[in-house]
Amino acid sequence: MDPTLAPSRQARRAMAVIWPAFLMAGVLEVLVFSVVDPVELRWFGSAQVELSAQAVYTLAFVVFWVVIALAASLSLLLMQMPDQEGAPQTHAPGWPR
Repeated sequence: MDPTLAPSRQARRAMAVIWPAFLMAGVLEVLVFSVVDPVELRWFGSAQVELSAQAVYTLAFVVFWVVIALAASLSLLLMQMPDQEGAPQTHAPGWPR
């Protein structure tokens, strides 16, 4: 493989977050809508949601995807360790543990 075509470090991190989040959003979508009928949804128990079933599925998938991606991004951020042990620390000693 040509090294100039290799994805950057940020692109690899983004792929490591976005792709699993996409897959898990699909799984969560199936689990939620196997129990919930989108036609019978109501806004906080009062007015009925005036969206088609397909629109509810789409909006729910996007919300699930964003929430899971944010959680994975936060985990990735908290798991980052310094690349080299001998490099000068840019953070307080002992951070992160």
